[in-house]
Amino acid sequence: MFTIEQVKEAHAKVKSGADFPNYIQDLIILGVKGYDTYVNDGHVEYYGVNNYTVTSEEKYSEIKVEDHTNKERFIEFLVAHQDGQTDYITFCNHSGQCGIAKWRVDIIEMTCTYFNKAGDEILIEKIPG
Repeated sequence: MFTIEQVKEAHAKVKSGADFPNYIQDLIILGVKGYDTYVNDGHVEYYGVNNYTVTSEEKYSEIKVEDHTNKERFIEFLVAHQDGQTDYITFCNHSGQCGIAKWRVDIIEMTCTYFNKAGDEILIEKIPG
């Protein structure tokens, strides 16, 4: 089983959205099947086999997540982030402004799904391999 410390070591290598595919490969090696990142405070719940989960602490001061979802604007922010134009905290703030409450990375399916506060799927994207 993996630990939060092992996940933190893998995450420390990520400087922008452009580093994300390598991070996913590191998590696969650790045995992580997926994780949920919560925009409001940055905590992450990682899950593995046999319902194993570990949860990280909050990463930053609270970000307000808007009730209204602006999918089009979110996609613009996401593309900029994946292009390396914004850092992680900026992306989290943009996500909250657009009504994105969390995202789920499914390492088995190689997808990243973004959800609003109501739990509705707003966008599903394929993770580049």
